[in-house]
Amino acid sequence: MAQAQPASLYAPSAMVFTVAQGDDSAATVVRASTLSCAPSAQGTHPDPKAACTALKATGGSFDRLLAAPHPGRACPMHYDPVTVTADGVWQGSRVAWKHTFSNACAMSATLNGNVVFAF
Repeated sequence: MAQAQPASLYAPSAMVFTVAQGDDSAATVVRASTLSCAPSAQGTHPDPKAACTALKATGGSFDRLLAAPHPGRACPMHYDPVTVTADGVWQGSRVAWKHTFSNACAMSATLNGNVVFAF
């Protein structure tokens, strides 16, 4: 009798990342990118290898993608929300993560240097 064998030695990692204008389910997606990290980095992301490396560094806690806002950058205090999301499967586990920023400047200051949302 044949035994089931895994299709790959790697846990699946296939994600969709979005940047949307708004703070709820009716937010309008303005940019999106796909990323698959196993067995190789690929997708529509402009730098899939760097994005996969950054995701691996989170240890599966996507809140680690967020950094303290850059101290040398002042942002206006107006509310014009921008929401980023990460949906899919990361190293075999389902992920549905989102974070809303008060405006695009706050998003840029917090994600400064973050290659995952640089698309």
